[in-house]
Amino acid sequence: MSKTPTKIPVSPIASEEEREQALRDYKVTIEYKHLKSHAPGGVYLIPSMDNLRHFFGIIFVRRGPFTNGIFKFSLKLPPKYNDTDMWPQIVFSSRVFNPYVNEMTGELDIKSAYPTWDPSRHYLVTVLTYLKKIFYSKNFTDARANPVAKELAETNPEEYRKKVEECVRESQKNIYVNEEGSTAQFTEEQVSHRVLRDLLKHHIRSENQVTKQAVLTQIEKARNV
Repeated sequence: MSKTPTKIPVSPIASEEEREQALRDYKVTIEYKHLKSHAPGGVYLIPSMDNLRHFFGIIFVRRGPFTNGIFKFSLKLPPKYNDTDMWPQIVFSSRVFNPYVNEMTGELDIKSAYPTWDPSRHYLVTVLTYLKKIFYSKNFTDARANPVAKELAETNPEEYRKKVEECVRESQKNIYVNEEGSTAQFTEEQVSHRVLRDLLKHHIRSENQVTKQAVLTQIEKARNV
């Protein structure tokens, strides 16, 4: 006679932890969706392929001493993000000479701006807005990450600007050097891409001319170049 399999008891504590973690995961997806229309200008964030809490980002700096810089970074969230004092972590893969960025590790000092991380007031958009702000800031009173950069900015602005311009040029030079596994990839433009762009401009001059067949025709012409 067969016996009914003994049920393994499920710990109510573990079950509660699973529900709480599922809620945290859901909140992360909501925050990311919010970024589509509220991300600060020039800042882009793309999720990794295999981790809900790992993102790759880029900031294009449009004015100020870092003008034309293209700086890449990764953003990681701790497992219990959405709890108090669970700060996001941002690390630049591009070299950034800035009082708020540790030059050795590339990590952005978030805690100097947010000594307490309050999930009811602080979100992904909060930290990305702060990331953008450090490239335009003129006052580094609370900066601690790079004392050398801070001292130069305060005592020798001309030398500080030279160092900044160096890392801007380096960011442009390394634009096609992609971090392994990054979903934010830059690829060099191929000849066929330029030809296709010119063909589209020449043959499709108005919205009324945009059809699937018209575009496919120009793509085929570009392939034969």
